[in-house]
Amino acid sequence: MYLRYSFRVYPTEGQRQALARTFGCARVVYNDALALRKAAWKADGSRIPIGALARSVITDAKRTDARSWLGSVSVDALQSSLRDLDTAYRNFFDSLSGKRAGRPVGLPVFKSRKDYRQSLRFSRNGFRIRSNGKLNLAKVGDVRVKWSRALPVEPSSVTVVLDAAGRYHASFVVDVEPEHLPEVDAEVGIDLGLTTYAVLSDGSVIDNPRFLRKAERKLKAAQRELSRKAKGSKNRAKARRKVARAHARVADTRMDWLHQQTTRIIRETQAVYLEDLNVRGLGRGRLAKSVHDAGWAAFRSLLEEKAARYGRYVGIVPRAFPSSQLCSACGHRDGPKPPAIREWACGACGVLHDRDLNADRNILAAGRADRLNACGGPVSPGVAIPRRARPVETGTHRNATGPGRRPRAAGPAVIPAL
Repeated sequence: MYLRYSFRVYPTEGQRQALARTFGCARVVYNDALALRKAAWKADGSRIPIGALARSVITDAKRTDARSWLGSVSVDALQSSLRDLDTAYRNFFDSLSGKRAGRPVGLPVFKSRKDYRQSLRFSRNGFRIRSNGKLNLAKVGDVRVKWSRALPVEPSSVTVVLDAAGRYHASFVVDVEPEHLPEVDAEVGIDLGLTTYAVLSDGSVIDNPRFLRKAERKLKAAQRELSRKAKGSKNRAKARRKVARAHARVADTRMDWLHQQTTRIIRETQAVYLEDLNVRGLGRGRLAKSVHDAGWAAFRSLLEEKAARYGRYVGIVPRAFPSSQLCSACGHRDGPKPPAIREWACGACGVLHDRDLNADRNILAAGRADRLNACGGPVSPGVAIPRRARPVETGTHRNATGPGRRPRAAGPAVIPAL
């Protein structure tokens, strides 16, 4: 599996100028190639191969007066820019045909020199790591890197990124084998929220840190200072970087916290079950700022990535599942309830439920039913499972069927009360 390791790099003033030239040349090559492909498609519906594009916008362009300065930067970075364009077109057509899952991907667009975030990629031929720890980039030089950890294997490529806050990062791509952790018996269902960030089915609660809300005072002051600067002035550029650094601190703090929480959950549990929240829809409502501050999508993606790496399981329960309406003790559906109701008693069995904890137990039962039981089986807790299907992942269950083993009789899928 492919992983990214990102580190801060500190180029000198001369290296910054060389990187700026490379950023600009890679952007020009990308835009020239995109213009040629658009013109060819509009003329006769043809597609120019990437080899012909490279000869036209790099090799032949260097011989002209208008593009002679392309020879002052690494050709590896220019070729990587063309590969990025080819990947963008492939993603667009795969999205149209349904081969690519997720949100629809649009056609590639031209890059602007006014973008505050710039990036370029070097393949294996364009960089090397020196014995003294410095990163050598073609026609840039040896750049100082702040290594926070060692790379597990030799990287296949490196992407140099200049963010809006003026920071430089080197992102290495490495190909590693999954590192499966020892199996544990614990499985949890997680209900995400805003009052509390997450409530787990074992009763533990993760408080919502609200990083953006806590930093709003400084952000507003920095934004007011930016609005008072004259457009196009150097002081406005300084104020803009100050705002970008404030937002970067919030984003970095949130991501560090999410990494800590997801790593702990993956280490302590064998299977995690989440509800498929409509984050895009919630992000357009009156709670949009709080929803974006919570970072639910990043929390889910980090769990899925770490589960694939460490041999864990993450199950997603459909958003139509009424987790807040079912009684986790008897399975009775008590109907919808407004968000203000945090506790309720089941109308059938009379058990008093905490709203979030009850939803967690229902999510856990539904996730287990989908993972371990036959298609069409009941998912409500407290209902007996009529038959048991073959496990989805061999070796991840204590009662997995196999040679010399007798399958254990299926019992009721009841979640023990805490």
